[in-house]
Amino acid sequence: MTRFLGARGVAAVGALLLSLVGGSTDALSQVHMVLPVAQNFDLRSQGLVAATPSASVIVLVPAPRLTLPSARPASAAPVTVAPVTVSSSLPLSALVDANGLGELDEEASCLATAVYFESKGEPLEGQLAVAQVVMNRAASGRYPSTLCGVVKQRAQFSFVRNGAFPSLDPNCDGWRKARAIARIAQKHMVATVPTDVLWYHANYVVPRWRQALVKVEQIGQHIFYRA
Repeated sequence: MTRFLGARGVAAVGALLLSLVGGSTDALSQVHMVLPVAQNFDLRSQGLVAATPSASVIVLVPAPRLTLPSARPASAAPVTVAPVTVSSSLPLSALVDANGLGELDEEASCLATAVYFESKGEPLEGQLAVAQVVMNRAASGRYPSTLCGVVKQRAQFSFVRNGAFPSLDPNCDGWRKARAIARIAQKHMVATVPTDVLWYHANYVVPRWRQALVKVEQIGQHIFYRA
């Protein structure tokens, strides 16, 4: 080693190795350092390790202790159960099946009643359009501002008698669909007629008031209009 490093170099390496060996004995691993040495260099004379008969010696230097951060126990995140929301990408028939159960509040019940008596024999799209007209009227400023007020307004819906609704079978399939349609309309889950459509009539009648309006479309037996 003297040939490679010189006397001072050897002394410096020896001091370095001594300082390393004097480190912590509780090492996590050991580093293998291979030093070329002369045949006549005896590491025992330096107080390090026994010399080997080969042209190199392996000095085992304890590596410094590695302190790893202790893993913190994962804190339990609060479990939040999201409310079930029916996707509006589903077909209308699937939305009706998913929304047909449960009680309705007064406003939704008035809307469902209008759907039932005005369009219970119509396609689901036509029933939804009827519900949308009732909602459009309530939001228009031209009619009562509540759904029940719109449905019960005098001389607007022929099934209403003196502000009262006729009786119906609450267990029939038509009422189940009407309840579902009312919920779907109130949640705006499916686009139906535009918000400015405020009138409709059956295609087997020809009311005079239609002449002042613009026909938008016909769904089933109902023709829908805007001003």
